[in-house]
Amino acid sequence: MRVAERFRELYGYEPDGVWAAPGRVNLIGEYTDVNDGFVMPLALPHTALAAVARRTDGVLRVHSSGTGHGVLARGVDSLVPGSGTGWAAYPAGVVWALRDAGHPVTGADVHFSSTVPTGAGLSSSAALEVVTALALSELHGLGLPREELARLAQRAENAFVGVPCGIMDQMASACCVEGHLLHLDTRDLVRRQVPFDLAAHGLRLLVVDTGVRHALGDGAYAERRAWCQAGARALGVRTLRDVDCTQLPEALGRLGAPSAGGGAPGTPDDRISRCVRHVVTDNHRVERAVALLDAGDVRGVGPVLTEGHVSLRDDLRVSCPELDLVVSSANAAGALGARMTGGGFGGSAIVLVESADEDSVTGAVLDAFVAEGRSAPRIFPAVPSAGARRLG
Repeated sequence: MRVAERFRELYGYEPDGVWAAPGRVNLIGEYTDVNDGFVMPLALPHTALAAVARRTDGVLRVHSSGTGHGVLARGVDSLVPGSGTGWAAYPAGVVWALRDAGHPVTGADVHFSSTVPTGAGLSSSAALEVVTALALSELHGLGLPREELARLAQRAENAFVGVPCGIMDQMASACCVEGHLLHLDTRDLVRRQVPFDLAAHGLRLLVVDTGVRHALGDGAYAERRAWCQAGARALGVRTLRDVDCTQLPEALGRLGAPSAGGGAPGTPDDRISRCVRHVVTDNHRVERAVALLDAGDVRGVGPVLTEGHVSLRDDLRVSCPELDLVVSSANAAGALGARMTGGGFGGSAIVLVESADEDSVTGAVLDAFVAEGRSAPRIFPAVPSAGARRLG
C-alpha cells in the first residue's frame, strides 16, 4: 500500500495501521444541517487515506502528498484554536478536540494521501478530519462511537479551523454504508440507511465538478447561517427546523415578506425571509425524496433535485453561473433532475440520468461549457460507498 510505503520513507519505521474516510455528495438537503434539519448524503469512493503511528512524547507530525511541503511538527500542548492554517489545521484541530474533550491523545506520526477533490464541495476537509479521528481513537484505545467521532471532527472545523459548518459532512464520512444514502436528522443524529441501487433502476447519478473553487471560510457561508439564525429568533423558534412547511406562509408574513416573493431586494428582511423559505422547503424536499425512494419511485426524485437548485439559486443565492449552466444544460438534454450540491459559490452539481442517456447528457454539459468559453468540468458517477474504516 503506497501510503504505508510513503510513511516508511518519511519517518523511517512502520505505521501502526492505515485508515480511510470518504468524501461525500449530498443528494438533497442543503444548509439544513446548520438549522437542525434533515439531509441525505452518500459517501463517495474517493477517500482520504492516513498511515498513522502513535507517539507517546506529545508530538504531532503530519505530512500530505501533493502539498509540496515537508513534515509539519507541533507539540500537542501548543494546539489552540486559531493556531493553525492550511490543510494541517484539520488534523491538528482533531487532536485538539480529542484532548479538549478529555481523551488522552499523546501524539502521532501521520502521512495523508487523498483522492477527494479539494474545493469541489465534496467534503475533502471532513474526510481528513474523520480519518484522523478514527485512527487516533483506535490507536489510543478510546472506542469512540461513530457519531462522537463526527461531533469531534465538526468541533475541530468549527472551533479550531473557524468554519461554521454543520455536522452532515462528518456524519456522512463516518457513518455511510455502501449502496445506501444516509437519511440523517442532524438535531439528534438519528439516522437510517436508505437503499440506493440506481443500476437496478437503469439510472446513474453524476457528479459534475465545475472546477470553480470557493472557500467556505471567507464569510459568505457564515453570513447565510447568521441570516438563518436571525430568522429563527424573529419567529421565536430554536432553529428553522421547528418551522413546518405548512406554516411557511404565516412565518413569512410575520417576517414582513409575501410567501411567493420577499421584501425589497437586498434588504435585511428580504435576505432573512429567503433563507427561511429555502431551509423550510429544503427540509420538506428531503422528506419528499425519502418517501419517493421508499415507494420505489427513484425517478420521481429528479424534479425534487431541480426544485432544490432553484431554491438555492434564487432564495439562498449561493449558486454561480457554472453551476446554473450544468443544471440547465443537463435538464435540457433529458436529465431527470439536477442541482448544485454543497455550500455553493462554486464546486459541484449532481445530475440524475437514465443510464441510456448518460453519454448524451454528459456531452450536452461539456458542449455548453465550450460554447461559453469555460473550462470543461470533470464528470464522474456517484457510487454510494462505505464510510470510514481501517484498511490494514
